[in-house]
Amino acid sequence: MTYVPAPIALRQPEQLTTLVENRTVYTLEAFELNVFETHRTAHQVPLSMGHVVLTTMLQGKKVMHLPGQASFEYLPGESVVVGENETMVIDFPEADEQHPTQCLAVAIPTDTIRQTVDLLNEEQPRAEAHLPWHLDTLEHAHFQNTPELTGTLERLVQLSRDTGRVKDVLAGFTIQEMLVRLMQTQARQLLFHNYQQHATSHRFAAVVQYIKQHLTEQITVEKLAELACMSKATFFRVFKRELGLTPVEYIIQERLQEAKRLLRNPLTKVADVCFRAGFNNTAYFQKLFKQYEGVTPGAYKRQALG
Repeated sequence: MTYVPAPIALRQPEQLTTLVENRTVYTLEAFELNVFETHRTAHQVPLSMGHVVLTTMLQGKKVMHLPGQASFEYLPGESVVVGENETMVIDFPEADEQHPTQCLAVAIPTDTIRQTVDLLNEEQPRAEAHLPWHLDTLEHAHFQNTPELTGTLERLVQLSRDTGRVKDVLAGFTIQEMLVRLMQTQARQLLFHNYQQHATSHRFAAVVQYIKQHLTEQITVEKLAELACMSKATFFRVFKRELGLTPVEYIIQERLQEAKRLLRNPLTKVADVCFRAGFNNTAYFQKLFKQYEGVTPGAYKRQALG
């Protein structure tokens, strides 16, 4: 499932100063929030914000060119972290008045990043001492949003439009939460997609590898804690703190991904998929699938097969 922040009302063409990356700015003490809209096809458009920036696509498609990286398509439900003083070069291959692009960009002060990272490393260290908390603007800078990160971004947008006296106080707390959610999302990217590379150097990568290899079997938190060389309580707490979800939630998400893969096969039946994906109760499977994907397994299968 793609987690896209709630859309922001598009401006009318006559309200725009330019049809390419028209910018609306909301400035608070804790951060600067920008909404960019593009209503015309364009290529090789440079953009530099002068700060570390978290950008999130809300609508349409871009092609991003960042220094030292291969170009990539940038779609709704995805985010990109751009380094301080780094210039993005952007293509808008499909933008027009009927299909505009819209992107959110949160400029984050360097001091806020440093204070948040220092606080986490001092009071809530990660499981591996050789991998402290940090904001990655290079290797894991492009990723799918998590529901937690999306929710925080939506609150930032609401605060930007708020006229209350305490909005700057709330904004300070919320931007710190956004940074934590952002680093958790990047930690997921590192482990969930590159677990084999880190299986011998990161205890949670070994846990992820075990879950993937035994997905259709009964998996206990006790066994996972043993693999991580932690007590059950410590493992559960640190796993959620570092990755933003519990071990049980991760197992469910992996099983649902496997279920979706199986459902795309026209020869499989929903009941068979339930057990082949590691669930042992069809009613529970139906409930979880609807909760996470927004549709029943049967409806997903019909949509997937057209």
